[in-house]
Amino acid sequence: MNLVTAFGRTAQLHPKKPAIFWGDDEFSYEQLFAQTAFAATKLQALGVKPGDRVGLWLKNCPEFVPAIFSILACGAIAVPINNFLKPEEIQHILTDADINVIVTDSAMAEHLPALTALRPQLQYWIVDELAKPENRSAAQSATLPSVANNVQRDDLAVIIYTSGTTGKSKGAMLTHGNLLHNVESCRQVMLVMDHDRFVVLLPMFHSFMLCVGVMLPLITGGSMVLIRSLHPAKNIIADIIRRQATILPAVPSFFRTLAAAEMPPGLPLRICISGGAPLPVEILREFNRKMPIPLIEGYGLSEASPVVSLNPIQGPQKEGSIGKPIPDVEVTIQDDDGNILPIGSTGEVCVRGGNVMRGYWNQPEATAKTIRNGWLLTGDVGHGDAEGFFYITDRKKDMLIVNGINVYPREIEEILYHIPGVKEAAVIGVPDPRRGEHPVAFVAPNDGVTLDEREILNTLRQKLADYKVPKKINFVTALPRNPTGKVLKRELRQQVNDNVHECLDLGSLLVFSTWSPIEFGLGRNLLPCEYSAASSPAARCISAITSG
Repeated sequence: MNLVTAFGRTAQLHPKKPAIFWGDDEFSYEQLFAQTAFAATKLQALGVKPGDRVGLWLKNCPEFVPAIFSILACGAIAVPINNFLKPEEIQHILTDADINVIVTDSAMAEHLPALTALRPQLQYWIVDELAKPENRSAAQSATLPSVANNVQRDDLAVIIYTSGTTGKSKGAMLTHGNLLHNVESCRQVMLVMDHDRFVVLLPMFHSFMLCVGVMLPLITGGSMVLIRSLHPAKNIIADIIRRQATILPAVPSFFRTLAAAEMPPGLPLRICISGGAPLPVEILREFNRKMPIPLIEGYGLSEASPVVSLNPIQGPQKEGSIGKPIPDVEVTIQDDDGNILPIGSTGEVCVRGGNVMRGYWNQPEATAKTIRNGWLLTGDVGHGDAEGFFYITDRKKDMLIVNGINVYPREIEEILYHIPGVKEAAVIGVPDPRRGEHPVAFVAPNDGVTLDEREILNTLRQKLADYKVPKKINFVTALPRNPTGKVLKRELRQQVNDNVHECLDLGSLLVFSTWSPIEFGLGRNLLPCEYSAASSPAARCISAITSG
């Protein structure tokens, strides 16, 4: 069985059942399956063959479903593309995956001339054709390509390009079997039934929504409540109540917004699933204080299709924990040499199971660094407890080393979230010539709130060892995030770097203007005190940035 035949089986079992609710419109399973067959004929007419990579560049819309299944029905590989990216940003994906056909809609069509200028051989198909009256009868009479039944579980289905928060994105290769495995594990752990209705408000191109919001309901016979308008928030609540949605997967920031909103009685939701980014304990507590619906934290990554673990829905649940591994998935904590560490020890979170990707597209070296002896190295640091629950301490690359001691930003961030008036918080490491690194915090206050840096630092000093306390609090209106809510710490580091360069531009230290901030006074053999103009405005500015 592959993803297309699994979807087809559901369409046969529930032909008239609504598969998607979209505002006032409803789309049945038989409608979507017929549109899938019609779209597949269009793609074949463009020359799409088994094994081809086809771009999928769509905003959230019902047509996303027949679009992705039609690509798979041709035996091709779907490459969902972030619809927030500009053509120049997409060029890397088109080139890396060698994409010559892209499926998009009229809302994105204004960017097509720029795309075709960057990649002249690119062809495209506009999914709006599915809605044309003259094509409805054609869709009803269309049949799937014969190759759809020949696709195997081990064949590639999707290439998910990681968010690229630390550089150019890499394409995680997911097979039909990977996604079917994850769907089945999620079905079991979430206790999904065919009467469940999933709220889909996050971008469908993201692996979290693609598996949990699209594949899971459509393969298990459930329904998607596809949110048409996200603003204001009451529109989302209205759709949830109107369509009697039962499962809400979203990111932590949304649940904080939901907890602050006025909620009408009688919400039909039975569970809320937090994913896509770490869930601060304070947001969990705030939500649970105000809402009668359990908020369950899970964990995953695109390379694992993506779900890895979830707090048990029927309990017990542990604050700050990512829960237990989902069925048929293993999680261990390992050191840098691949040794499995004992309970309670801190190391890298590693995953093994049928959900783990085949590797990175055209990147064997990166694959070898990420998959070791069958284990997926997540890059996350954490530990497990005696009851089988796991905890993420931080990203391995985000960990700071201060005077030779590991410091985890999330520990500091959790305390910042507890301070009244703090809406968002993030901590990064900045190079320090004496201590190696030191933490710097970025804080976004609630609307209308003015926070005092000294008071925040005093609070942190009461709860943290001195070496963990940030040297500076930077106040911002909002943290930079990607479309799925993940904080872009790379951009925060860049802000610090830009400030250093601005200081250099003052002219006092032009002799060093071609050096990077790390090279200037923050490493190698050159220290600020060795420069005779250390008391210059630029030197004082650098000192302020790096030491607070």
